[in-house]
Amino acid sequence: MVKVRQDHPIAADGSVDIDAWLQRLEGIEQQSSATLAEVKRACELCQSVDILPSTDPHSWGEGTSCFRIGLEMAEILADLQLDQDTLVAAVLYRAVREGKLALTGVEAQFGETVAKLIKGVLRMAAISYQRNESDEKVFGKQSEEQADNIRKMLVAMVDDVRVALVKLAERTCAIRAVKTASPARRRQVSREVSDVYAPLAHRLGIGHIKWELEDLSFRYLEPADYKRIASLLDERRIARQEYIDNVLELLRSELKTAHIDGEVNGRAKHIYSIWRKMRRKGIGFSQVYDIRAVRILVPSVRDCYTVLGIVHSLWRNIPHEFDDYIASPKENGYRSLHTAVIGPDNKVLEIQVRTYAMHDEAELGVCAHWRYKGTDTDAVQDGYEQKISWLRQVLEWHDELGGDSEQLQNDLKAFDQDRIYVFTPEGHVVDLPKTATPLDFAYRIHTDVGHRCRGAKVNGRIVPLNYHLNTADQVEILTGKREAPSRDWLSPALGYVNTARARAKVQHWFKVQARDDNIAEGQALLDREFKRLALLDLDFEALAKKLNMQTLDDLYAAVGASDIGVGQVLNAAQRLVDKEQPKEPVIPFKARSPKRKKDSDVYIEGVGNLLTQIASCCNPVPGDAITGYITLGRGVSIHRADCSNILQLQSDEPERIIKVDWGHKPQSSYSVDVMIEAYDRSGLLRDITSLLDHERINISAMQTLSDKQKNSVDMLITVEIRGFDELSRVLTRLNQLPNIASARRKL
Repeated sequence: MVKVRQDHPIAADGSVDIDAWLQRLEGIEQQSSATLAEVKRACELCQSVDILPSTDPHSWGEGTSCFRIGLEMAEILADLQLDQDTLVAAVLYRAVREGKLALTGVEAQFGETVAKLIKGVLRMAAISYQRNESDEKVFGKQSEEQADNIRKMLVAMVDDVRVALVKLAERTCAIRAVKTASPARRRQVSREVSDVYAPLAHRLGIGHIKWELEDLSFRYLEPADYKRIASLLDERRIARQEYIDNVLELLRSELKTAHIDGEVNGRAKHIYSIWRKMRRKGIGFSQVYDIRAVRILVPSVRDCYTVLGIVHSLWRNIPHEFDDYIASPKENGYRSLHTAVIGPDNKVLEIQVRTYAMHDEAELGVCAHWRYKGTDTDAVQDGYEQKISWLRQVLEWHDELGGDSEQLQNDLKAFDQDRIYVFTPEGHVVDLPKTATPLDFAYRIHTDVGHRCRGAKVNGRIVPLNYHLNTADQVEILTGKREAPSRDWLSPALGYVNTARARAKVQHWFKVQARDDNIAEGQALLDREFKRLALLDLDFEALAKKLNMQTLDDLYAAVGASDIGVGQVLNAAQRLVDKEQPKEPVIPFKARSPKRKKDSDVYIEGVGNLLTQIASCCNPVPGDAITGYITLGRGVSIHRADCSNILQLQSDEPERIIKVDWGHKPQSSYSVDVMIEAYDRSGLLRDITSLLDHERINISAMQTLSDKQKNSVDMLITVEIRGFDELSRVLTRLNQLPNIASARRKL
């Protein structure tokens, strides 16, 4: 059902009469005088810059006005009962998009919230949708799935539901405006609206916007079918309206007789919905029973069934055309009574009966249809479904609390998505796990692209292959001429591949190489690692058997083919060493544990071997913020951080206050000497200590020796680690720092 556009009121000088327009806006929804004053200020600003040239390459073209578009968007959103900030953002959005207003200036004049809304819509606008209908599949998927990925990408970018609503209003104005555009432009906008924004409006439950978007896009995409159905409806329009009016008058009389305070309206099924029903059920126009439709709204559920009885007493119902969605609501939460009857003059008539609350839910998006017919078939609630659910909850809270509610604003926060959506250079969308890297993307595109990957560009900038991608990134893979994956890609510590698909592809590539090559590669890897860890006296044959390998060559081949990771070998070596030398392990043991509260499972870090006691004045428990006070002869007294006594002591004796925290059950740690050889530079020591701090490695001693002539430095750092795998990871990351020549365990 295409909505007729309402012209803006014109003043005597030919310009838009803003005051008259605001009065009409107030008629759409009761607005406070403060709200209307702020909207008026935005209108005046937008009108003043409307004459400036547009810098937007995607401008709607000559003859369009960012000011009039803004007014039209605000009207749509006022109809949805949106708040002041949203209406102001709608009025100003096109002016900012076209470069006539600066976003910083908007923020200075109208506040941070308005600027954030406009910025969010601009981000969504940056996602251009181009569907090549000649392509049957993209990456093995139907092109319709690409449209679904676009919708998911847009939803992933939204952290405020009002952003999505402003974008829907803007696209509604856009498809209204293409009536005079070229056929190619009409088809492009219609395809985008049909594939992306009409389903999005449906998922958010904005029924009347969805209907208009569907009908207008259908008009330009299937003009012959649209005209055929429109002509069939047009032939019966006068008679149908007269028929509906007579039915409405009869039903209102019956409700009045039954003392039911109800509302009766006629409802015309929109053209796209008729066409889709005919195609889905394979029926003709005459078999669409709900072309003539009446909706009855009543106060209570009891009234619904009373009215149903009245309807069935007036007219004979059609078998199998009655649905009780009140007793058995749809999975989407939709509730109503539906019945089809043989009405006056033996014409089929559909009647829906629901309460006012049920109607608001269905029309304004609180509990409207959950699945979108023909596009959403997966029953699992993934991250996208959770985000949609969250957005719809915000719409419900808006309806209950009002747009100016502080609680509503506090709940407009980012939603954690478990998937990201990125672009290929051709504009196709690829969905990946949240921690995906360019290498994961390359293997998602094609195995051969992954094998030949040598670099990557994200948004035109070269990035490392272990860079974490973000939603809306455009990724370009730089490839070499031959397949040559690196074994470093399989190292978890380096973070090159984070998807099972990419890891399996890399492992398979190495596995199919010649066994001799795998043995040589595996031996080189283990020899280098064991040398770096100073593990030279291990029984390697016993180590192979511990890993269920028949021979040492089998172990080397498995490591070379990446069937077994170096970390697994190191863990087995650790167990082997502990079993052979339990009293004196290869890495001398140094006990360093958090202090344990006597006769409890509570541990306190930061007090060393000092006696501790829990202060009786505040009795802190695990989870409380705590502070330590060094007493005279009784060790460290542990207080709650907000204890009045400790606050006074901090003022009187600050030198005896120490930082403590609740600890965990202690683990055995080992004291290891690490030798670092490096070329000296500013900030080297800071980078090394920062890395160790990030890895939660404690440094117990450090010595440095610099050679100014060679510009080199040798460091001996004693660290406390918990096993070979942790030591290996730390040495690997130290070797990656700039200017580090080598980092290894001291022999």
